[in-house]
Amino acid sequence: MNANGKPLSERVIGCAMAVSNGLGVGFLEGVYANALELELKASGIPFVRECPLPVFYRSVQVGSFKADFLIDARLVVELKAVRALLPEHQAQLMNYLRAGAHQVGLLLNFGTPRLGVKRMVIEHDDDAPI
Repeated sequence: MNANGKPLSERVIGCAMAVSNGLGVGFLEGVYANALELELKASGIPFVRECPLPVFYRSVQVGSFKADFLIDARLVVELKAVRALLPEHQAQLMNYLRAGAHQVGLLLNFGTPRLGVKRMVIEHDDDAPI
């Protein structure tokens, strides 16, 4: 496993592809999330579903996000079931990465005939504001 989480993300993408191929297009996001949970369990990949990610301002928690999945305490996965991913979907994942101080995230879209995958990586600088 290299530092940016590539092998883990590839395993998760494989699970998502199995779900996409098995269910096809047209279901709500929750259906795909339930199926992905089954695939992750079957693959032995540790995860937390709807994982709360606190947001801090001046060392005080001012809110939180819920990531669809946090894989192995280091890979944030956000699911969509839309015709096309929009910039706000990518911004949502970036916010999740910043809030949780995670570096790698996957945005998975089950709303198209071919699974949409956007892998995002950010570098955290301890001296820079998040």
